[in-house]
Formats: sequence, structure tokens, C-alpha cells
Amino acid sequence: MLDWLKKWYTNKFSDPQVVTLFLTLLLGFLAIYWLSGMLGPVLVAIAFAYLLEWPVARLSRLGFSRTISTTVVVVSFISVITLIVMSIIPAAWAQGRNLARDLPSMIESGKTYLLELPELFPGVVSAEQIYLMIQTADERLMTFSREILSLSLASIFDVVAVLIYLVLVPVMVFFMLKDKESLSSSFVGLLPTERKLISQVWHEMNGQIMNYIRGKILEILIVGAVSFVVFTLFGLNYALLLAVCVGFSVLVPYIGAALATLPIALVALFQWGLTAEFGYLMLAYGIIQALDGNVLVPLLFSEVVDLNPVFIIIAVLFFGGLFGFWGIFFAIPLASLVKATIKAWSSRVHPQPENAVDGPV
Repeated sequence: MLDWLKKWYTNKFSDPQVVTLFLTLLLGFLAIYWLSGMLGPVLVAIAFAYLLEWPVARLSRLGFSRTISTTVVVVSFISVITLIVMSIIPAAWAQGRNLARDLPSMIESGKTYLLELPELFPGVVSAEQIYLMIQTADERLMTFSREILSLSLASIFDVVAVLIYLVLVPVMVFFMLKDKESLSSSFVGLLPTERKLISQVWHEMNGQIMNYIRGKILEILIVGAVSFVVFTLFGLNYALLLAVCVGFSVLVPYIGAALATLPIALVALFQWGLTAEFGYLMLAYGIIQALDGNVLVPLLFSEVVDLNPVFIIIAVLFFGGLFGFWGIFFAIPLASLVKATIKAWSSRVHPQPENAVDGPV
């Protein structure tokens, strides 16, 4: 057993390049895990810098200086985001208050419908089961209400943190874009001299991360906008609020779509009941999700999402548990990073012969 472990270790870690790559990734993960609270604004700024690098680079190719290009792009981006937020948040907040106001009557309607089930399905559902279900739901609702109240009270003390984000993040994004070359050189200077594998993995991941962030923002906007149009055409209550939820649900692959379906189905059920309108709405929503998963995602992430759905779900659960929201947001790039690292590691440890010829497919 010890001889086998020794041979495995010698085979896998005999190359200094492999050890350097492994230790660099390990230290990076540990630093983000332990310092994620303090590094939060930096991570947000890096994400926005990746998003805005493409227009800055395009303006620079047109002859503008890096400083002017960065200034134009950052100011334009902040202006557009401010307009979107100021136009969406008040309406979504108003719909959220209406939903909170109508929630007790919706709950009572749901209880009435459940109490009718024993008569509709005798022998399948008993009255005792329905009463137990209602009691459990009431207890869960009370617990959820207390958690929401405590969260709202605690959020008052987070105003300073929000202000810090609003001030620090734009400043850091500006200087990250303007001084990209000097910052990159400084970062590279911190790496070990034996970094060929690190460079190989980095060059492969750099473009993927940029494409992923840009594609994810576009996916949120497209899915949210299409959902809002569809919900409005059907006359669904709280259309904007539900469309915002659907748009942000794409941040969590597969799981988010399933979670967003529940409030849409409940609102439509309480508004129309089990009628044709309810069926048509759910059919239209299913078409939106199908087009998102089978058309939009392959178009936006063709170079990034080369992973089996099982691995993507595992990555969401694993990295989300480690890093919270940012682990969920970057779950696919992080999974791709693991894949690229294993690929580079295997090719380094078991290099292909120079005269190797591909066999028949």
C-alpha cells in the first residue's frame, strides 16, 4: 500500500510546475474562503471590470487613450444602471407591498381549496392529513415571518456597508480598467518563476470568465424582459416582481428555474384557479425556460458551459456552500477551472508522444 502511494505521489507531483500550480490554486481558494468578507468589494469590482473590459478595449482600438475609454465606459455604465434601478425598484417594491397585503387572503383561499380535497378525492386524501398539512404550513410561515423581520431589522445596520460598496466599487473598477497592464504585471510578479502551467490555465480561463460574466448579465436581462412581456400580456398580478425573480433565477443553473416556478404557479393559481388561463401561462413560462436552456445558453456560453449538468449542479452546491453568492455566480467558471487544471495536470504528467497519431473515432 505504501509503495503504491509513493509511486502515485511521485507520478503526480514529481514535476515542480504541477506542484506550483496546485499550491497557487490552494492558496487562492483558502484566501477567498477566509477573507471573503473583507474581499467582497474587490470581488464585485473584479466582476464588473471583466464585464466592462470588452467595450474599453474596443474604444482603445479606435484610437482613444485607455484613460478616456475607461472614463466613458464606466460613466455610461453607471448612468444606465442608475436609470434601470430607479425605474424598476419603485414599481417592484410597490408590487411587493401589494403581494404582502394580499398574502393572507391568498393563504385563506389555499386553505379552503385544500379542505375540499378530501371530498374530491375520497380514500386518497383524508381530512386529518389536510389539517396536519395546514398546521405545518402555518408553523413554517410564522418561522419565515420572524426570519424576514429579523433580516429587515438587521439590514438597517448594513446601510454603511452598502454605501461603502457604492463608493469603493466604481473607484476600483475605474482603476482596474485604466491601469490593467500595470496591475497585471504587479500580480504576475507575485507568482513563482516556475509558472508555465499557471499561465496555460490562466490564458484558458481568462477569456472564459469574461464571456461568462457578459453572457450571464445578458441572460438575466433577456429572460427577465421576455418574462415581463409575457406576464403582462396574460395580465398576471405582480408581473414585474415575478419577472425580476425569473431573471435573477438564471444565476443558479437548473435549481433557480425550479424555484422561480413555484411563486409564478401559486400567483396564477390564486388569480385564475385551475382554468385555461392558468394552463396557457404555465405553458408560455415553460417555453421561456426551454428556449433559455436550449437556445440562449448555448449561444451565450458555447465556450464556457462544456460541462455535464450533473457536474454543474455539484459545482453550484459545492462552491455556493464555500463562498456563498459569489460561489453560486462563479460556479460554472470555477468548475471549468477545475477541469482545465486537471487537463493541464494530466497532459504534464502523461505527455503525449510527439509522433502520436489520433486513432479512429
